Amino acid sequence: MLRETWLVFRRHTAVSLRSPAWVIIGIIQPVLYLVLFGPLMEKIVANTPGFPPGDAWQILTPGLLVQLGLFGSMFAGFALLADISTGVLERMRVTPVRRLALLLGRVLHDMVQLLVQAVLLVVLAALVFGLRAPLAGVALCLVMVALLGICLSSCSYAVAAILRSEETFPPVLTSVSVPLLLLTGILVPITMDLAPRWLYVLSRINPFAHVMDAERAAFRGEYSVDALLTGSVVLCVVTVLAVWWGARTFHRENA
Repeated sequence: MLRETWLVFRRHTAVSLRSPAWVIIGIIQPVLYLVLFGPLMEKIVANTPGFPPGDAWQILTPGLLVQLGLFGSMFAGFALLADISTGVLERMRVTPVRRLALLLGRVLHDMVQLLVQAVLLVVLAALVFGLRAPLAGVALCLVMVALLGICLSSCSYAVAAILRSEETFPPVLTSVSVPLLLLTGILVPITMDLAPRWLYVLSRINPFAHVMDAERAAFRGEYSVDALLTGSVVLCVVTVLAVWWGARTFHRENA
Protein backbone atom coordinates (compact mmCIF):
# COMPACT_ATOMS: atom_id res chain seq x y z
CA MET A 1 0.00 0.00 0.00
CA LEU A 2 2.74 2.49 0.95
CA ARG A 3 4.74 1.76 -2.18
CA GLU A 4 1.69 2.11 -4.43
CA THR A 5 0.71 5.37 -2.71
CA TRP A 6 4.26 6.65 -3.19
CA LEU A 7 4.22 5.76 -6.91
CA VAL A 8 0.93 7.62 -7.47
CA PHE A 9 2.21 10.58 -5.44
CA ARG A 10 5.45 10.66 -7.42
CA ARG A 11 3.60 10.59 -10.75
CA HIS A 12 1.41 13.57 -9.89
CA THR A 13 4.31 15.44 -8.32
CA ALA A 14 6.37 14.98 -11.49
CA VAL A 15 3.50 16.43 -13.53
CA SER A 16 3.30 19.45 -11.19
CA LEU A 17 7.05 20.02 -11.31
CA ARG A 18 6.85 20.30 -15.08
CA SER A 19 4.46 23.24 -14.57
CA PRO A 20 5.66 24.96 -11.34
CA ALA A 21 3.85 28.15 -12.30
CA TRP A 22 0.66 26.67 -10.84
CA VAL A 23 2.13 27.02 -7.34
CA ILE A 24 2.48 30.76 -7.86
CA ILE A 25 -0.87 31.10 -9.61
CA GLY A 26 -2.58 29.48 -6.63
CA ILE A 27 -1.40 32.16 -4.19
CA ILE A 28 -2.05 35.20 -6.38
CA GLN A 29 -5.51 35.79 -4.91
CA PRO A 30 -4.38 35.58 -1.24
CA VAL A 31 -1.44 37.89 -2.03
CA LEU A 32 -3.84 40.41 -3.54
CA TYR A 33 -5.85 40.32 -0.32
CA LEU A 34 -2.66 40.94 1.65
CA VAL A 35 -1.73 43.91 -0.52
CA LEU A 36 -5.14 45.49 -1.11
CA PHE A 37 -7.14 44.50 1.97
CA GLY A 38 -4.45 44.22 4.65
CA PRO A 39 -3.90 47.98 5.09
CA LEU A 40 -7.67 48.47 5.43
CA MET A 41 -7.75 45.64 7.96
CA GLU A 42 -5.27 47.50 10.16
CA LYS A 43 -7.64 50.48 10.36
CA ILE A 44 -10.68 48.26 10.92
CA VAL A 45 -9.08 46.29 13.76
CA ALA A 46 -7.82 49.46 15.44
CA ASN A 47 -11.17 51.27 15.35
CA THR A 48 -13.78 48.50 15.60
CA PRO A 49 -14.57 46.75 18.90
CA GLY A 50 -15.45 43.07 18.90
CA PHE A 51 -12.51 41.71 16.93
CA PRO A 52 -10.61 38.76 18.39
CA PRO A 53 -7.23 39.47 20.04
CA GLY A 54 -4.19 40.04 17.82
CA ASP A 55 -3.21 42.56 15.19
CA ALA A 56 -4.57 42.77 11.65
CA TRP A 57 -2.00 40.41 10.14
CA GLN A 58 -2.52 37.77 12.85
CA ILE A 59 -6.22 37.84 11.96
CA LEU A 60 -5.96 38.11 8.18
CA THR A 61 -3.09 35.71 7.39
CA PRO A 62 -4.68 32.57 8.96
CA GLY A 63 -7.89 33.45 7.14
CA LEU A 64 -6.06 33.54 3.83
CA LEU A 65 -4.50 30.16 4.60
CA VAL A 66 -7.98 28.69 5.08
CA GLN A 67 -9.10 30.40 1.87
CA LEU A 68 -6.11 28.88 0.09
CA GLY A 69 -7.16 25.43 1.30
CA LEU A 70 -10.80 25.90 0.38
CA PHE A 71 -10.28 27.20 -3.14
CA GLY A 72 -7.18 25.11 -3.88
CA SER A 73 -8.05 21.70 -2.50
CA MET A 74 -11.78 21.77 -3.24
CA PHE A 75 -11.11 22.01 -6.97
CA ALA A 76 -8.54 19.20 -7.01
CA GLY A 77 -11.16 16.96 -8.58
CA PHE A 78 -10.55 18.61 -11.95
CA ALA A 79 -7.38 16.50 -12.22
CA LEU A 80 -9.41 13.34 -11.72
CA LEU A 81 -11.95 14.42 -14.34
CA ALA A 82 -9.09 15.02 -16.77
CA ASP A 83 -7.76 11.51 -16.11
CA ILE A 84 -11.25 10.10 -16.65
CA SER A 85 -11.74 11.91 -19.96
CA THR A 86 -8.30 10.94 -21.31
CA GLY A 87 -8.58 7.31 -20.23
CA VAL A 88 -5.70 7.46 -17.73
CA LEU A 89 -7.90 6.31 -14.86
CA GLU A 90 -9.28 3.48 -16.96
CA ARG A 91 -5.76 2.21 -17.63
CA MET A 92 -4.89 2.42 -13.92
CA ARG A 93 -7.94 0.36 -13.06
CA VAL A 94 -6.56 -2.69 -14.86
CA THR A 95 -3.35 -2.60 -12.79
CA PRO A 96 -3.10 -4.39 -9.43
CA VAL A 97 -2.69 -1.09 -7.59
CA ARG A 98 -5.15 -0.65 -4.73
CA ARG A 99 -7.97 1.85 -5.23
CA LEU A 100 -7.15 3.46 -1.88
CA ALA A 101 -3.57 4.08 -3.02
CA LEU A 102 -4.88 5.81 -6.15
CA LEU A 103 -6.76 8.22 -3.89
CA LEU A 104 -4.12 8.70 -1.18
CA GLY A 105 -1.33 9.40 -3.67
CA ARG A 106 -3.38 12.20 -5.22
CA VAL A 107 -4.44 13.60 -1.86
CA LEU A 108 -0.88 13.66 -0.50
CA HIS A 109 0.31 15.44 -3.63
CA ASP A 110 -2.38 18.09 -3.17
CA MET A 111 -1.45 18.45 0.49
CA VAL A 112 2.24 19.03 -0.30
CA GLN A 113 1.37 21.59 -2.98
CA LEU A 114 -0.92 23.40 -0.53
CA LEU A 115 1.79 23.44 2.14
CA VAL A 116 4.30 24.96 -0.27
CA GLN A 117 1.82 27.72 -1.12
CA ALA A 118 1.01 28.26 2.57
CA VAL A 119 4.68 28.60 3.53
CA LEU A 120 5.25 31.11 0.71
CA LEU A 121 2.25 33.13 1.85
CA VAL A 122 3.39 33.21 5.50
CA VAL A 123 6.95 34.17 4.55
CA LEU A 124 5.65 36.96 2.32
CA ALA A 125 3.34 38.26 5.07
CA ALA A 126 6.25 38.24 7.55
CA LEU A 127 8.90 39.82 5.32
CA VAL A 128 6.79 42.41 3.50
CA PHE A 129 3.85 43.19 5.77
CA GLY A 130 5.37 42.72 9.21
CA LEU A 131 3.48 39.65 10.38
CA ARG A 132 4.68 38.61 13.84
CA ALA A 133 3.69 35.17 15.07
CA PRO A 134 5.40 32.54 17.24
CA LEU A 135 7.20 29.83 15.28
CA ALA A 136 5.39 27.08 17.18
CA GLY A 137 2.04 28.68 16.38
CA VAL A 138 2.88 28.96 12.68
CA ALA A 139 4.00 25.30 12.62
CA LEU A 140 0.77 24.22 14.32
CA CYS A 141 -1.23 26.27 11.85
CA LEU A 142 0.56 24.61 8.92
CA VAL A 143 -0.33 21.19 10.34
CA MET A 144 -3.97 22.26 10.39
CA VAL A 145 -3.65 23.52 6.82
CA ALA A 146 -2.27 20.12 5.79
CA LEU A 147 -5.23 18.33 7.40
CA LEU A 148 -7.58 20.82 5.77
CA GLY A 149 -6.04 20.03 2.40
CA ILE A 150 -6.43 16.28 2.96
CA CYS A 151 -10.06 16.75 3.99
CA LEU A 152 -11.13 18.97 1.10
CA SER A 153 -9.11 17.10 -1.52
CA SER A 154 -10.74 13.82 -0.52
CA CYS A 155 -14.19 15.41 -0.75
CA SER A 156 -13.36 16.94 -4.13
CA TYR A 157 -12.24 13.60 -5.58
CA ALA A 158 -15.36 11.93 -4.18
CA VAL A 159 -17.62 14.49 -5.86
CA ALA A 160 -15.67 14.24 -9.12
CA ALA A 161 -15.88 10.45 -9.09
CA ILE A 162 -19.65 10.63 -8.60
CA LEU A 163 -20.39 13.39 -11.13
CA ARG A 164 -17.84 12.48 -13.84
CA SER A 165 -18.77 15.69 -15.66
CA GLU A 166 -16.56 18.73 -16.23
CA GLU A 167 -19.69 20.80 -16.88
CA THR A 168 -21.48 19.87 -13.65
CA PHE A 169 -18.48 19.82 -11.32
CA PRO A 170 -17.69 23.60 -11.15
CA PRO A 171 -21.21 24.85 -10.32
CA VAL A 172 -21.70 22.14 -7.69
CA LEU A 173 -18.44 23.03 -5.96
CA THR A 174 -19.03 26.76 -6.22
CA SER A 175 -22.48 26.43 -4.66
CA VAL A 176 -20.86 24.67 -1.69
CA SER A 177 -17.53 26.49 -1.37
CA VAL A 178 -18.83 30.08 -1.44
CA PRO A 179 -21.25 29.71 1.55
CA LEU A 180 -18.59 27.77 3.45
CA LEU A 181 -16.03 30.47 2.76
CA LEU A 182 -18.32 33.33 3.77
CA LEU A 183 -19.44 31.56 6.96
CA THR A 184 -15.83 30.83 7.94
CA GLY A 185 -15.07 34.53 8.46
CA ILE A 186 -11.73 34.56 6.70
CA LEU A 187 -11.63 38.35 6.29
CA VAL A 188 -13.90 39.72 8.99
CA PRO A 189 -14.28 37.35 11.98
CA ILE A 190 -17.86 36.36 12.71
CA THR A 191 -18.14 37.03 16.44
CA MET A 192 -21.12 37.60 18.72
CA ASP A 193 -20.21 41.28 18.99
CA LEU A 194 -19.90 41.91 15.25
CA ALA A 195 -22.47 39.64 13.59
CA PRO A 196 -26.25 39.32 13.89
CA ARG A 197 -27.23 36.38 16.05
CA TRP A 198 -28.60 34.30 13.12
CA LEU A 199 -25.36 34.75 11.19
CA TYR A 200 -23.26 33.82 14.20
CA VAL A 201 -25.33 30.67 14.75
CA LEU A 202 -24.93 29.67 11.09
CA SER A 203 -21.17 30.15 11.34
CA ARG A 204 -21.00 27.85 14.37
CA ILE A 205 -22.61 25.10 12.29
CA ASN A 206 -19.82 25.45 9.74
CA PRO A 207 -16.94 23.20 10.93
CA PHE A 208 -14.32 25.33 9.19
CA ALA A 209 -15.27 28.34 11.33
CA HIS A 210 -13.95 26.42 14.36
CA VAL A 211 -10.79 25.58 12.43
CA MET A 212 -10.45 29.28 11.63
CA ASP A 213 -10.67 30.17 15.33
CA ALA A 214 -8.00 27.59 16.18
CA GLU A 215 -5.62 28.88 13.51
CA ARG A 216 -5.98 32.48 14.67
CA ALA A 217 -5.33 31.36 18.25
CA ALA A 218 -2.16 29.57 17.10
CA PHE A 219 -0.94 32.70 15.27
CA ARG A 220 -1.26 34.84 18.37
CA GLY A 221 0.45 32.19 20.53
CA GLU A 222 -2.60 31.16 22.53
CA TYR A 223 -2.29 27.42 23.17
CA SER A 224 -4.99 27.02 25.80
CA VAL A 225 -7.54 24.23 25.59
CA ASP A 226 -10.38 26.65 24.88
CA ALA A 227 -8.57 28.16 21.92
CA LEU A 228 -7.37 25.04 20.15
CA LEU A 229 -9.33 22.01 21.37
CA THR A 230 -12.61 22.57 19.53
CA GLY A 231 -11.05 23.49 16.20
CA SER A 232 -8.49 20.67 16.33
CA VAL A 233 -11.05 18.01 17.23
CA VAL A 234 -13.50 19.21 14.57
CA LEU A 235 -10.76 19.24 11.94
CA CYS A 236 -9.57 15.72 12.79
CA VAL A 237 -13.11 14.35 12.72
CA VAL A 238 -14.07 15.91 9.38
CA THR A 239 -10.73 14.82 7.87
CA VAL A 240 -11.27 11.20 8.87
CA LEU A 241 -14.84 11.29 7.54
CA ALA A 242 -13.73 12.92 4.29
CA VAL A 243 -10.99 10.35 3.64
CA TRP A 244 -13.43 7.54 4.42
CA TRP A 245 -16.02 9.00 2.04
CA GLY A 246 -13.42 9.59 -0.65
CA ALA A 247 -12.00 6.07 -0.36
CA ARG A 248 -15.45 4.47 -0.36
CA THR A 249 -16.65 6.50 -3.35
CA PHE A 250 -13.40 6.08 -5.25
CA HIS A 251 -13.50 2.33 -4.78
CA ARG A 252 -17.16 2.02 -5.75
CA GLU A 253 -16.92 4.24 -8.82
CA ASN A 254 -13.76 2.48 -10.03
CA ALA A 255 -14.72 -1.09 -9.17
